[in-house]
Amino acid sequence: MLKGLLYVSSDLKLVKGIEVLPSILNADKNPFCFRCGNNEKIRFASLPNKALYCRNCLKMGRISHIDDLYYLKPDEQDRLYFENPLEFEGTLSHAQQGGAEAILNAIRTKKPLLLWAVAGSGKTEMMFPGIEEGLKKGLRICLASPRVDVCIELAPRLKEAFPDVPQACLYGSSNQTFAGEPFVIATTHQLIRFYHYFDLIFIDEVDAFPFAKDPFLEYAVQKAGCPESVQIYVTATPERKWQLEALKGERNYIKIPARYHGFPLPVPKVCWIGDWQKELNKKRIPSKVLKWIKKIRYLEKPILIFFPTIDVMFQFKDIIQAYGFSDIETVHAADELRKEKVDQLRGRKISILLTTTILERGVTFSDVQVAVFGSEGPIFTEAALVQISGRVGRKKDFPSGEVWFFHYGKTKEMIRAIQHINLMNKQGYEEGLLNDG
Repeated sequence: MLKGLLYVSSDLKLVKGIEVLPSILNADKNPFCFRCGNNEKIRFASLPNKALYCRNCLKMGRISHIDDLYYLKPDEQDRLYFENPLEFEGTLSHAQQGGAEAILNAIRTKKPLLLWAVAGSGKTEMMFPGIEEGLKKGLRICLASPRVDVCIELAPRLKEAFPDVPQACLYGSSNQTFAGEPFVIATTHQLIRFYHYFDLIFIDEVDAFPFAKDPFLEYAVQKAGCPESVQIYVTATPERKWQLEALKGERNYIKIPARYHGFPLPVPKVCWIGDWQKELNKKRIPSKVLKWIKKIRYLEKPILIFFPTIDVMFQFKDIIQAYGFSDIETVHAADELRKEKVDQLRGRKISILLTTTILERGVTFSDVQVAVFGSEGPIFTEAALVQISGRVGRKKDFPSGEVWFFHYGKTKEMIRAIQHINLMNKQGYEEGLLNDG
């Protein structure tokens, strides 16, 4: 039995010091699941013996109100201390240094922090000094993200930076299991299993689905942390409520408006392509889109194209292959080979990758050029379009590139995304963080 996790009776092994916790409170009137935070009656159901159980976290083992949860509290003597855990040869830019110092101050003062930093600013590197200080102090640390892809991308980078620190990477299909490691990379769903274990929690891409739309995941983060734990929320696109709270002084935050390499964010261009669905139904790619693809192919640069739905993406692929484009792949959330396909684009084994919004954040490509096909689609919110645009120009050797919104009607979300990017660039220039004149 591992310390810091919640167990049901079927998992239980007799261990000294076990604490017994209720599973479902107020079962008669207003049920509340202690494990996942569910308080919606529709998400509960009754067994034949009338026991009320939670359907919201059923995948983690059924618990009913007549069951208990079991917990073994971590001991202070179990803490691991590391003298010099960080191995990082790079140097932080002036902007990154500001973010790193804000994180350190939040840890020392035990105040939550919103790190509001543009895509490609080097947020992971900004976390390094805070993680290092935490490990020196024996803190148990979690870096959580709503997206599996983000966890998969971050784990090897963090292992390289902290090679001697035991680390676990936990997500639904991961082959790793938690074994008491002091440093955990996990999807936010995995935190439902923990209770009062972590002293420091970074929530990367805090505005991403499903975290932003699921109050149970916020509960999971709070429950996974110790009573005095510190939360560092990290994103390039905080929701408007958080932005207003920050600007009104109601939320502790720091804003980093520039990338580490000092070049401005690429500003998207918009292009009307008419009724693209009618064109696809006629087995044709809109001419302006086809012209753009041919131009980028001629320049021998990798292409990433985002689509509003999986069906449109596959329809587009079938048609463009008929035009003679063979080195092309598709990825989406249910694609088990999406990591391999992402690597194929990085390695230039393919030149075009078609994707849903699954790749809007958390992935980096060198010199990639980006298009959004059907950018008027409701899935393409301001935040999504800002994040998608943030795939371009991330590398110091290739700090610029093209982003195109191909549409059948300009939306407020498209306009807001472009305004968002322009405002960040304006602030970056005003603060002397951009250097291209």
